Amino acid sequence: MRILHTSDWHLGRTLHGVDLVEHQAAFLDHLVEVVRAEQVDAVLVAGDVYDRAIPPVVVVDLLTDALLRLTELTRVVLTPGNHDSATRLGFAAPLFRDRLTVRARVEDLATPVELASADGGSAALVYALPYLDPDTTRHRLAGPPTEDDGDPALPARSHEAVAAAAMRRVRDDLGRRRADGPRRPAVVMAHAFVVGGEASESERDIRVGGVDSVPLSVLTAGTADDVAPDYLALGHLHGPQRVGPALTDGQRGPLARYSGSPLAYSFSEMHHTKSSVLLELGADGVEHVELVPTPCPRRLSDATGTLEELLSARFDAQAADWVRVAVTDSARPRDLYARVRARFPHALVVQHRPAVPLTGGPPRAVTAARDPLEVAAEFVHDVTGAAPSATEAAVLRAAYETALAAERSA
Repeated sequence: MRILHTSDWHLGRTLHGVDLVEHQAAFLDHLVEVVRAEQVDAVLVAGDVYDRAIPPVVVVDLLTDALLRLTELTRVVLTPGNHDSATRLGFAAPLFRDRLTVRARVEDLATPVELASADGGSAALVYALPYLDPDTTRHRLAGPPTEDDGDPALPARSHEAVAAAAMRRVRDDLGRRRADGPRRPAVVMAHAFVVGGEASESERDIRVGGVDSVPLSVLTAGTADDVAPDYLALGHLHGPQRVGPALTDGQRGPLARYSGSPLAYSFSEMHHTKSSVLLELGADGVEHVELVPTPCPRRLSDATGTLEELLSARFDAQAADWVRVAVTDSARPRDLYARVRARFPHALVVQHRPAVPLTGGPPRAVTAARDPLEVAAEFVHDVTGAAPSATEAAVLRAAYETALAAERSA
């Protein structure tokens, strides 16, 4: 069975004000072509389909079109992440049939989606966990009543506790199924920050009680073959990566991967190779894993130097990039922003960052006894690294005298 694992589409997100819907649409076109070319049996989307709980209409239409095209070719299993509204994303989910499954309810997480093999038999089990926010899910994940007072055992207010409670339910169901019949490979979809994963700047902070992570061992649900999933299809972190120890030849055990986001959503991701995970499952578990690169609409890069250096041929290769520009002249060049944008039409960030940091010494109190022109001159020196020229001093004096005159006539 061939499964394509993807996540963190963040449809509707922008990059420093740049609308990315066109590029997200190109990614979805690519995804449909991969499914067709590779004869994928199922697509798993592990959360953060939208970038916010109430997405724009154009983004809803984009997702609708993508799901229509994907479900003409294969099965799709989709879960909400911390950016999505589980209620809105899961609207009408009980009405969906056969090709599209949206698992947005905590109560359904231990009921696997049974994926059929080419011959029509059930070949794989997919346990699709929606994003488990401790504050909103812990009461719904309470265990059986305790002997002390008869109240349900409530998980602690932490990501680890609610994930453990969810996996206990998954483990119980998977154990029963494997005890009663032939072994079928199992996949757990989860949207969480797993310990050991490398974060980027573009993931939303999900800390509760100062902690945002879940130990990998919680999601692997033990190591016994009857209860351990074969693959963890993870979402939330935007860098494609494997989590946990690598498996040696012949070694069996859960394989955990983040597919990562299909596009870069921050400059911290400029060196990522964005991809989806093409997974082959057999009766004994994972047989092959391949990363399928996604289209890169425009490279991200940093450009640092004096304005003269930035305007030179040295930076020709970055002229078409989405660039973060740092201008290192000691004094801020005239028309800085306009000249940088003329050189780098797709510059997203333009900063004046002198190579030698300007320090104005310790903080100084500004009181009514200070000469305003002296204060203004100190400010110019702190910002530019030089005292105001005679012309600049004359402009400051004229502005000050004009303000005084306006105050007297008020």
